[in-house]
Amino acid sequence: MAAIPACKLPTTNPRFDPSSELRGLNAAGSRSVRFQRRRVRSVLYGNGDITSSSTGEAFVSVPEVPSVPMMLGSIPPKRPRKSVCLFYCEEMRELAEQVALESDAIQLRSINWRTFEDGFPNLFIPNAHGIRGQHVAFLASLSSPKVLFEQFSIIYALPRLFISSFTVILPFFPTGTYERMEDEGDVPTAPILARFFSNIPLSRGGPTSLVIFDIHALQERFYFGDNVLPCFESGIPLLKNRLQELPDSDNISIAFPDEGSWKRFHQQLQHFPVIICTKVREGNQRFVRLKEGNPNGRHVVIVDDLVQSGSTLIECQKVLAARGAAKISAYVTHGIFPNGTWERFQYDNGVGPEKGLSYFWITDSCPITAAQVNDRPPFEILSLARPIADAVQI
Repeated sequence: MAAIPACKLPTTNPRFDPSSELRGLNAAGSRSVRFQRRRVRSVLYGNGDITSSSTGEAFVSVPEVPSVPMMLGSIPPKRPRKSVCLFYCEEMRELAEQVALESDAIQLRSINWRTFEDGFPNLFIPNAHGIRGQHVAFLASLSSPKVLFEQFSIIYALPRLFISSFTVILPFFPTGTYERMEDEGDVPTAPILARFFSNIPLSRGGPTSLVIFDIHALQERFYFGDNVLPCFESGIPLLKNRLQELPDSDNISIAFPDEGSWKRFHQQLQHFPVIICTKVREGNQRFVRLKEGNPNGRHVVIVDDLVQSGSTLIECQKVLAARGAAKISAYVTHGIFPNGTWERFQYDNGVGPEKGLSYFWITDSCPITAAQVNDRPPFEILSLARPIADAVQI
């Protein structure tokens, strides 16, 4: 039988034959598809040559397409950091300056905080046209009711200036502990403040991002409406980094003053030996008792989200010292200390845990308190500047 001369296959209107099978690789490294003579049904897109064999069978030679090697374990490119205009209230000026030092992508912007003669705010945002199309953040501090109105005036105004996105950083959510009703007529203020934030106007980028550090109860995220996206961060990573720097870092135990603080933080501190205290009521008085764990010979760090009067922490310190703790320190994210109650906490000065604390770590979420206790042992300030700089990039 005469061999079929080589020719070009038509590239239009052929029908694919499912019965075609691969014959193997030819000498040129091309794939050969076997098909019956006179009934070419293969579809080719691109160059395909028909060649003949001594048996009269025809083959289609398709040039081999070079493969792209897989990059196993390759690192995806870093997301470019967005430029952020950071506004701040006067209380947060020092922290805002530290945040700006953490990242070249953050530019500080000021606000003229003035008042009229009757005491109401007289506010002005300089160069309002200059922030159009920019990512904007506001560092707030609702340390007292008297500053609430002026700061919400700014928070409500900024999204209306045609900005690309808006982020509010509220390190301390001040009404977080007032979320329950114990008697008919009680007014829980945590959901009320959450409603204020939920009514922030939308920016061009959509809902406002609200960054809060160690809110008192995680279920409070459900107090916020759809116009705001709460992002809950924590100061615990700052504590863990500081504990690694201690000379006795291998002898640390974590104590929780009650079951609530254990539920709140134990997953972030699960690699440390845990001690749990509990509050019991005897008559009209409440006492702290040891529930689980052994503090004997350990450097025990009491962890909670906030401190006000400090009574619970002091009672917990006494219990741990009586059970043989070698050192006692404390950490809270929010050092509120109304009326100067921070003065109740003494420095042990190496004498022993019965006399005081080795360290008392707080963050600068409450800037007025942080300024009062700065450089006063046992207090140390763990700054939120780096976590805030990272949060505005989310």
